[in-house]
Amino acid sequence: MAAKKTTKKPNVSGEELLKYYREMLLIRRFEEKAGQLYGMGLIGGFCHLYIGQEAVVVGLEAAAEEGDKRITSYRDHGHMLACGMDPKGVMAELTGREGGYSKGKGGSMHMFSKEKHFYGGHGIVGAQVPLGAGLAFADQYLENGRVTFTYFGDGAANQGQIYETFNMAALWKLPVIFVIENNQYAMGTAQRRSTSTPDLYTRGEAFGIPGELVDGMDVLAVKSASETALKHCRSGKGPYILEVKTYRYRGHSMSDPAKYRTREEVQKMRDERDPIENVRSMLLTGKHATEDDLKAVDKEIKAIVNEAAEFSKESPEPALEELYTDIYADA
Repeated sequence: MAAKKTTKKPNVSGEELLKYYREMLLIRRFEEKAGQLYGMGLIGGFCHLYIGQEAVVVGLEAAAEEGDKRITSYRDHGHMLACGMDPKGVMAELTGREGGYSKGKGGSMHMFSKEKHFYGGHGIVGAQVPLGAGLAFADQYLENGRVTFTYFGDGAANQGQIYETFNMAALWKLPVIFVIENNQYAMGTAQRRSTSTPDLYTRGEAFGIPGELVDGMDVLAVKSASETALKHCRSGKGPYILEVKTYRYRGHSMSDPAKYRTREEVQKMRDERDPIENVRSMLLTGKHATEDDLKAVDKEIKAIVNEAAEFSKESPEPALEELYTDIYADA
């Protein structure tokens, strides 16, 4: 089945647009604060920020229904916030505190919330993809109409286990959307230098999996593509691929100086394509909000993020006995 490109955008109300603006701004401010805490030594280990990619998860979650699942890689803070996880619990986990979603033992890459149907960030490149198909298989078996968003990046797209998963998902017609968050540089290598095909959304053609190339800097374009993919999966037609072309402003992780691209390139993307500024402009030009309205939103978001940071500092470190919990399941 041939892949296709999508340009259609949904009609949304000013209220919906303001909601997307608020959710993207929360992710942006949260990640900026996480970067500050990392610089202060309060966050240890790896820390991969989502700054620049906010429209991807906000657009996809805008089309999701209660009970739909999501699983992703290590760049996962934005996914958690977009699906409704508490910023305080996320930040406390980043700082390794007891009040975190994994009791301070998972850190940036390994959080989990069964309540929000978030099945983790995963540190091993591509390892979450077969797990996502497994979640979809469970839903198919239960006949509950749910769909799983399985996220991975352009770097992971060349992993062999991805194609094993494509084959099984297509064979069994699993209700899974494979979301390729193509931020164009993987860990530090431009896609054009590492991938033999210019487009990644065509990778499912051999298995009969349809796909779309989506503007990942436009939250409305992402929402529209997500609606198409969800409709396909819920109707029993099997998996769908969305290659969401996005861009991260920061390095791969906090330790990455990102010397493989120019400052001018990053600034040009910020100036011309920023997903938050794009929605801000639509709100103002469409008279859905005033400058004062948006300042109030920004103030509210900053207060939420600051509260999360304070909570993470005040929450105690896990007790030593926590080293032995959550290792084995009770039989």
